[in-house]
Amino acid sequence: MRIENSFIPVEGVGETTERRLWREGVTTWEAFDPAVDVAGVGSTTADRIESFIAEALTHLDDGDAAYFDRTFPSGERWRLYENFRGETCFFDIETTGLDEHRDRVTTVSFHRDGETTTLVAGEDLTADRLREEFADAGLLATFNGARFDVPFLESSFGIDIETPHLDLMYPCKRIGLSGGLKPIEKRIGIDRDRPDLSGRDAVRLWREYERGDEGALETLVSYNREDTENLRTLADVVSERLHEEVFVDATER
Repeated sequence: MRIENSFIPVEGVGETTERRLWREGVTTWEAFDPAVDVAGVGSTTADRIESFIAEALTHLDDGDAAYFDRTFPSGERWRLYENFRGETCFFDIETTGLDEHRDRVTTVSFHRDGETTTLVAGEDLTADRLREEFADAGLLATFNGARFDVPFLESSFGIDIETPHLDLMYPCKRIGLSGGLKPIEKRIGIDRDRPDLSGRDAVRLWREYERGDEGALETLVSYNREDTENLRTLADVVSERLHEEVFVDATER
């Protein structure tokens, strides 16, 4: 589903009215005609829709994901993914614990355009490098990053991460995929090279590296990179399922 299929950011247009529009064949902004009579869309709402479309087209042409992040309801941010797929930065962090004020970030991996970069504490994991990695992203994608990864990085490195953010945990729940990332991956058929490793192992591996085991760092980096790369597959699966459930089902009724 693309942003251009959406009318829900408009004041006075909720899920029910949006579905009515779709069922009347108004499935894109281009197809909207204020003269067409749609239940729940009076003249005032029609004017708002026209104004929104005119403004939104400009922001879409500019690749302004932040505009749509502001205007879409938080539960509908998954709709941004198809338009900004190529500019999405998937990222995941590993830490020494769960307390952002006491524990440390050990590795951070970024996956974008088929390439994965991993920053390591004590080597190249710095505030400046983090800013560089986030700078060119149109959209960020994480799993539970809104509550964990983002605030942890902001607190640990004194940075502000303001890029529009799709936390995949929430759209996963919407399609019945609850729980942690690893169980969800298993349910949708994403394989791992080391399915035996967990977040607890990531802490252990860092401690072993600090004691001089370089192989432990290699394993940790591999684990962190796999977390990040699998987010791309998860985002593809979730966005496609929601497209079917929200848009296709509504237009075929």
